[in-house]
Amino acid sequence: MFPRVTSFRFRRGTLTPGQQRNWDTLWPQLGQDLEIGRDRIPQPQLDIAGLFGREAPTVLEVGSGTGVSTAAMATDEPGVNTIAVEVYKPGLAQLLGLIDRGGLTNVRLIRGDAMVVLTELIAPGTLDGVRVFFPDPWPKSRHHKRRFLQSGTIELIADRLRPGGILHIATDHADYAVWIAEILATQDRDRPHVIPLTTDSPLSLTRPTTKFEGRAEREGRRVNEFVYTRPLEDG
Repeated sequence: MFPRVTSFRFRRGTLTPGQQRNWDTLWPQLGQDLEIGRDRIPQPQLDIAGLFGREAPTVLEVGSGTGVSTAAMATDEPGVNTIAVEVYKPGLAQLLGLIDRGGLTNVRLIRGDAMVVLTELIAPGTLDGVRVFFPDPWPKSRHHKRRFLQSGTIELIADRLRPGGILHIATDHADYAVWIAEILATQDRDRPHVIPLTTDSPLSLTRPTTKFEGRAEREGRRVNEFVYTRPLEDG
């Protein structure tokens, strides 16, 4: 139904002693590893209420990096469940530390391919928000097919959002911003799709300025943001 995006690349990294402690003590209760490879077994859909121990609006963050934005926004939204997806183990370990120090109970982590999460783990119409902050721009033309945000991905995200759910994208790469704008402007309105948000957002749109974003600003790279919503009535 949805074209497969080949953006996933597993990122390795060495953990510091503190990160290793976070991983050893917190990952078993807060994290989930996805299988990789051609012989992997399809994953069952998440029981989100069981995962968090409550019914609450749920946001999926694709590519949480070091978790600075994830933890800050989860702190500001204690009534929102956040599922953070990332492939970089040290980044997830750092986020575990932020969760622990902040006493956060509303964040769960998945290490693996975000396309698998969206395709297999998330049921249609169950998410209140999807956040994609600073995805890898794959700047070379021959690598554009690896970009996470493609027409099929946008349609898949729209399908997983509840009507009124929010898609929030941020990028500091000018060419990728043009790419995203074109994809959003050429969606098939007869399929699951998103439209520009013109009313107040039910979710926070305030992101903390990370080191990465601060460097982009110092280097004169503008951050482009896209805030879209699944219409209450498709069509």
